[in-house]
Amino acid sequence: MDEELFKSLLKNKERIPDPMRYKKETMHYRRAGKSGLKLPEISLGLWQNFGTFDNFEIMRDMIFTAFDNGICHFDLANNYGPRGGTAEENFGKILRENFRGYRDEMAISTKAGFPMWKGPYGDGGSKKYLTASLDQSLSRLGLDYVDIFYHHRPAPETPIEETCYALHRLVEQGKTLYVGVSNYSREQTEAAVNIFRELKTPFILNQSCYNLLDRRVEEDGLKEYALQQGFGLIVYSPLAQGLLTDKYKDGIPEDSRIRKSGTLKEERLHAVLGKLSLLRAFAKERGQTLSELALSWVLKDKAVSSVIIGASSSAQILENIKINPSFTEEELEKIEEICK
Repeated sequence: MDEELFKSLLKNKERIPDPMRYKKETMHYRRAGKSGLKLPEISLGLWQNFGTFDNFEIMRDMIFTAFDNGICHFDLANNYGPRGGTAEENFGKILRENFRGYRDEMAISTKAGFPMWKGPYGDGGSKKYLTASLDQSLSRLGLDYVDIFYHHRPAPETPIEETCYALHRLVEQGKTLYVGVSNYSREQTEAAVNIFRELKTPFILNQSCYNLLDRRVEEDGLKEYALQQGFGLIVYSPLAQGLLTDKYKDGIPEDSRIRKSGTLKEERLHAVLGKLSLLRAFAKERGQTLSELALSWVLKDKAVSSVIIGASSSAQILENIKINPSFTEEELEKIEEICK
């Protein structure tokens, strides 16, 4: 790391949040569905950038940059890191050292649902796993409660009634204020909504993948259902793992994470690269980068309460808050023509 940059980052230990952060007009806020909770249009996710192998001073700098620019929602999960749990540990340390007096200005969310520890109780959607996981998350974060606790993915081996009741009880115990689900289809969400409604549980969000290249929330009717039922969508992967940025404008390397993960099949590669080229040209016409266009497009929908971005530097955060979710009908039609 550059020596001057390192010295600058070390000053963050004595840094305090910018008192002018809410007067910058850099961020707008939306209600999470029909609840009273408001979220910034851009939230910061700490999935793969707050773990064991990341630079702690850069992490701290990103939290300051986000908070000073109106990003007051921070999204975690029990297994974020890597290693699992380290994202919560690192964020908790930053809260203690720099943001002790600012907890009430933050919305902090975490999740459980993927494998976290060995044995039969460290995965899934059981009451035992969800209760133990949130207790562990609160300990790592150094908090008495989180604002939103999600079931991270459907658990076919657990009755949905058990999962929903476990989330309901965690609200009653004061360990979370609101609950949500993540990666649930419309059908799975409907089942959960019916139970939450009977229990009078504050279910407010479904955290789902949605972007210009991935329209599953449209195809299965989840986006429409969210509007009908009064909960919000909070979107992850709005930039399609970097595809909807300039990162791959010269092609996708063989050793890239996208190729290794198998999310982009070889037969689709040529067509996707063609779409990206056209979208990049269209973004330029709007005076935006491709990433700015992609984030703005997701936020055009009333069903979307917030968009979660990941970042590896403060510069990326500052770039990604430059959004303009206003589109003409002609612009939207052109985007659809490109993406079809």
